[in-house]
Amino acid sequence: MINLFQSLEDEIVSGTVLKLVSLQSWHSLSYGRFQMELCLNPNLIKKWKKLTKKETKEAKKRGEPFEPSSMLEVKFLRSLIEEFLEILDLEVFSHKQSDHEDNEVDEYYGSKQVNDACVLYCERFMEFLIDLLSQLPTRRFLRPIVADVAVVSKCHLSTLYTHEKGKLFAQLVDLLQFYEGFEIDDHAGTQLSDDNVLLTHYYRLQTFQLLIFKKIPKLRDLALANIGSINKRADLTKKLSFLSPEELQDLVCKKLKLVSDGDPWAKRVDFLIEVMVSFFEKRQSQKEAINALPLYPNEQIMWDESLIPSINYSGEGCLALPKLNLQFLTLHDYLLRNFNLFRLESTYEIREDIQEAVPHLLAYINNEGEPAFRGWSRMAVPISRLRISEVKQPNIGEVKPSSVTAQVTFSISSYKGQMRSEWNSLKEHDVLFLLAIYPLFEPLSAEEAAKSSVPEKLGLKYVRGCEVIELRDEEGTLMNDFTGRIKRDEWKPPKGDLRTVTVALDTAQYYMDVSDIAEKGAEDVYGSFNILMRRKPKENNFKAILESIRDLMNESCIVPDWLHNIFLGYGNPSAAQWTNMPDLLETVDFKDTFLDADHLKDSFPDYQVCFVSQDGSENLHTEPPFRIKLPKALKGNTHALPGNKKSTTSTMNDVNMVDTGLERERLIVEAYVPPDPGPYPQDQPKQNSVRFTPTQIGAIISGVQPGLTMVVGPPGTGKTDTAVQILNVLYHNCPTQRTLIITHSNQALNDLFEKIMQRDVPARYLLRLGQGEQELATDLDFSRQGRVNAMLVRRLELLQEVERLARSLQLPEDVGYTCETAGYFWLLHVYSRWEQFLAACSQNQDKPSFVKDRFPFTEFFSDTPQPVFTGQSFEKDMRSAKGCFRHLKIMFQELEECRAFELLKTTADRANYLMTKQAKIVAMTCTHAALKRKDFLHLGFKYDNLLMEESAQILEIETFIPMLLQRQEDGYARLKRCILIGDHHQLPPVVKNIAFQKYSHMDQSLFTRFIRLGIPYIELNAQGRARPDIAKLYNWRYRDLGDLPYVREQAIFHRANPGFCYEYQLVDVPDYRGRGEISPSSYFFQNEGEAEYIVSVYMYMRLLGYPASKISILTTYNGQKFLIRDVINRRCAQYDFIGPPSKVTTVDKFQGQQNDFILLSLVRTRIVGHIRDVRRLIVAMSRARLGLYVFGRRSLFEQCYELQPTFQHLLQRPDLLALNCDEEVYPFTERLVGDIGNQFRFVSGVEEMANVVNLKLNYMYQARAMSHHYNQYPAHAGQVPAAIDAPEGVDNHISLPSSHHEVTSVTSPVNGDMLLENGGEDETQNSSPKTVVNGDTQVEGSSNLDSHMEDRVKSESDVPTEDNSKDESKMEE
Repeated sequence: MINLFQSLEDEIVSGTVLKLVSLQSWHSLSYGRFQMELCLNPNLIKKWKKLTKKETKEAKKRGEPFEPSSMLEVKFLRSLIEEFLEILDLEVFSHKQSDHEDNEVDEYYGSKQVNDACVLYCERFMEFLIDLLSQLPTRRFLRPIVADVAVVSKCHLSTLYTHEKGKLFAQLVDLLQFYEGFEIDDHAGTQLSDDNVLLTHYYRLQTFQLLIFKKIPKLRDLALANIGSINKRADLTKKLSFLSPEELQDLVCKKLKLVSDGDPWAKRVDFLIEVMVSFFEKRQSQKEAINALPLYPNEQIMWDESLIPSINYSGEGCLALPKLNLQFLTLHDYLLRNFNLFRLESTYEIREDIQEAVPHLLAYINNEGEPAFRGWSRMAVPISRLRISEVKQPNIGEVKPSSVTAQVTFSISSYKGQMRSEWNSLKEHDVLFLLAIYPLFEPLSAEEAAKSSVPEKLGLKYVRGCEVIELRDEEGTLMNDFTGRIKRDEWKPPKGDLRTVTVALDTAQYYMDVSDIAEKGAEDVYGSFNILMRRKPKENNFKAILESIRDLMNESCIVPDWLHNIFLGYGNPSAAQWTNMPDLLETVDFKDTFLDADHLKDSFPDYQVCFVSQDGSENLHTEPPFRIKLPKALKGNTHALPGNKKSTTSTMNDVNMVDTGLERERLIVEAYVPPDPGPYPQDQPKQNSVRFTPTQIGAIISGVQPGLTMVVGPPGTGKTDTAVQILNVLYHNCPTQRTLIITHSNQALNDLFEKIMQRDVPARYLLRLGQGEQELATDLDFSRQGRVNAMLVRRLELLQEVERLARSLQLPEDVGYTCETAGYFWLLHVYSRWEQFLAACSQNQDKPSFVKDRFPFTEFFSDTPQPVFTGQSFEKDMRSAKGCFRHLKIMFQELEECRAFELLKTTADRANYLMTKQAKIVAMTCTHAALKRKDFLHLGFKYDNLLMEESAQILEIETFIPMLLQRQEDGYARLKRCILIGDHHQLPPVVKNIAFQKYSHMDQSLFTRFIRLGIPYIELNAQGRARPDIAKLYNWRYRDLGDLPYVREQAIFHRANPGFCYEYQLVDVPDYRGRGEISPSSYFFQNEGEAEYIVSVYMYMRLLGYPASKISILTTYNGQKFLIRDVINRRCAQYDFIGPPSKVTTVDKFQGQQNDFILLSLVRTRIVGHIRDVRRLIVAMSRARLGLYVFGRRSLFEQCYELQPTFQHLLQRPDLLALNCDEEVYPFTERLVGDIGNQFRFVSGVEEMANVVNLKLNYMYQARAMSHHYNQYPAHAGQVPAAIDAPEGVDNHISLPSSHHEVTSVTSPVNGDMLLENGGEDETQNSSPKTVVNGDTQVEGSSNLDSHMEDRVKSESDVPTEDNSKDESKMEE
């Protein structure tokens, strides 16, 4: 049932189960509750009458009396709830307890008397009710039933609620109570404001007081009390205690009608009081609760398994956690769930870091009875002294202090080098943790340790978070100043070993701690801290994100009207599609999108394309650019595919076109001549060279128009090119609008940004924010500071041009003194001359040389590469003149834009102006957006369009925050377009805690949720990355993923991989040294056989000439990654001509990247592991362009059902690595894909592959020796010939031949290696001719082979392969 109600996106499921929570279910309500609900919702009266009439009519047709209570839809949920309450009351414990139980009975019903199965059922039922109340379609009609039965009150009074085994149950009951009273109008679906909730509460109490004043004299004090004195639970309970049980029952059941008189619990006084108090008490608002919540975790929440389960969560039980499924009640509900989950996920990560750092300190109790530390930890240091330095008064209306600061002193004397600099690099806003470690006097025994909790094992008493304000050295000198108080040239290295960091404590947590000391006599937490812990900066930004979410909850959060309902999961899924949006662009200038007229026609196969000129006449000579007038028929038709329909690649139906019958609709295309851009090369616009597919054209059309655009981009389908063209077309069609680009990773952002720079968007309008800007492959600096400097430099260049222009016009040069004087010069002298020139030209159009003779700026443009005017055609010269004037106009326009940088004097003001006013396209990561949201709001940052790449890899809340980086304008959201590009078939966002993944669906991105909701999307359907055969390993997961003509026509995709028979293979790796997978520690899996095999294949490829930069080694586990790196360092570092590969990393880390050749290790040999997740499989299979070699245990993976479509393709090839022995050298091979060659061999295992590599190494050293003998000097000046000494273990006893054509032999055992020739007979041959003498194998190389090898190795020794020093730096995670 839980899964059913969590899968309402399925029409069959929703159509069936929603009947169980429909209006019909209100037949089961008590009469009083039914009347109350109809009074509160008068709009339902008419629907109820209509429903009753229809049911009566149907019963009459069947010849039966109308009995609503017998209908399944009426009785199902109420019967289910009553059955649950019966189990809770009677079966959770072995005997029913009386109302007056003593301590002995409590002890009797200990843990042995609890029925665990019943407890699990009760917890699951609570989860079921929470799920129903947290979705609007199911909540509307269920909430009155839950209130009528008083589920929450009965659960509060149950024994399980207070029992030690009922902790999770109690948390679930509290969560159910929260959702039962959620601040929403159930039937309108609108969120109730704090004022509305407060007024409703006052009205309810006022009505109640009026009733008891008239009817119950005993409660006269309650009736006359002011509302503030009866808000609290204790006050209400005390006032109601004056009533007898009969009077209380009469009040609750008959007068207020909160509970049915026939309820089995109706005679229990505690139950009746609980119902009354729950109904009338004032509840803390959600905002108040969130604002009072500490942002940093403490030790109590950190090890609460019901909130933060350990990594081995099985998924069998439920948790007291919110879920991120399809629908949310309100935006406040959305933010609240994400806040709680993000807070708990960050708490889990902090908990793991603490458990990693604290054991290294080796805490013990010294002779004085104080804790001391024998060890050291990189991330934790003992505290010398801690004192609270300032506690400020609370803000108005609050009880917690406005700020609390402390000073923490610690020593870094035990740290050297890098670790010392890490502690010295602490900066403002870094988050630190204060720990109180008090170990036991004696270590725990093995039995005690097994029963102890983690804090008990670590001796951890308290954990508190804090934020760095400033750091000072031993002499009190300020370090790492970011406020400008210390100038750069005045900075001095820190002195001494002592450091004092001033930190800001969490005010909410401090208030709670101080209150506990005052009220309960608790220990002074802040006097007990003895350890200061830090975390890695990239993992330590949780506080800023939590603050952003909390700020959003405290604001009037406005999502654009066109996106609001879709965002919450309701309404028409197509409502935000551009065809249903107002203010469409009727005509779109596509600029360089289409390469030619045929490209345009191919992009609209369902339309009759009609080319016209600018004057409307038919145009037979069509050249881009084109403007397309989108026909009105497009507005009412599907422009993207809903999630439940199939597409066809042969038509445009999957993009933006529909079948309109036999006669195709006309598409009016205007082919226009763009204005002359100017006479200089830099004036020429940058042109697109990508031939976009019809599907990509559909995505571009949708992205340029207002509304929500969803683009699913399978691997290699040109997602980035499509996104860049959307930005390019959008900039030229809406030049005044600003666009925000968001990605998940810095690498993806840089890839996108680098391509934007290659399009016709001026560099001055581009801005890249965040830490990854320095990795851009460009000489230009696109950071804020870099753009400011570029604008200042450009200003000087332009002013020099103005001075040159003034000289050419024989005017004083001082007009180029400032941007302001240049502006006056433009109006008075430049523009006026141009107008006079145009007036003269209009009267002399019959004179071919008039323009050349009278152009006023001829001298200024005398330095152009080509003559500007020919003097032979008035029209051509006039076009050139307009191009020259366009150059001048843009020059003065740039100067006008530079004027602000001239007026603003500080770098900060200039940078802020650039970001908020100047830049048209601003790019940043989602993390940067969340971290800096407060700064963006403060500066007044504005944008009209949002484009989000990798959106399927971004957490839901990190997708939402970038939509709200600006303040609303007059109560309306400015956002006009939202373009989400991603692939939900690849890996989701990273969530480390398994429980949050599986139970709370925290790893579901907003992109994936929109897909599940059935929102139309465009799926790109042609890949241009991999060979078609390799693409078959993963294209089954997509609708109709085909291949671009490029991968079918280019020679590189047709040639075989030198040295290999196949372009992809699954290589079966048996046990190596009697072992398969091993696990040195939990969840740290390694497979030595696969590691050795893969490294041998890598060495084999390098010896054949494959560049290291073209090879990446991937694995599915971190443990194997480290093992492969160790093997590479051991086996490859000694060979200068091999070096490390481009990358050795995990599949997860390599998502979004590609390489020509991929070696993949699957590691596991006992169970399939997490490659069973098809999304991870798709990523693994889609990284290779030309060669993919998968190493794993065939017998294990071929049995896995989820992997069948891929492994069926892999297993069509032999499962032994097939090598081609024709002495091919990369990249020189004439063999085509599918041709396995004349000589090939199957490698039986790890040892045989190692022998193949050793044989190749022998040839290599032999060839190097010859190369050194015949080439005493390197081919290029400044290069040093490679050393020819073979490393230890390699046969270096090679006799140098006396002639270039002599035959050389090397003796080497082959261990029974077999070579198959033409796939037939067994031959005792190796990769070159060899003879067997007395059981030993002697290799003989032919003269041709030696000559070829010598030439190849000579080139390798002269020109280093791929710069091994760079390769070593690339072999990172």
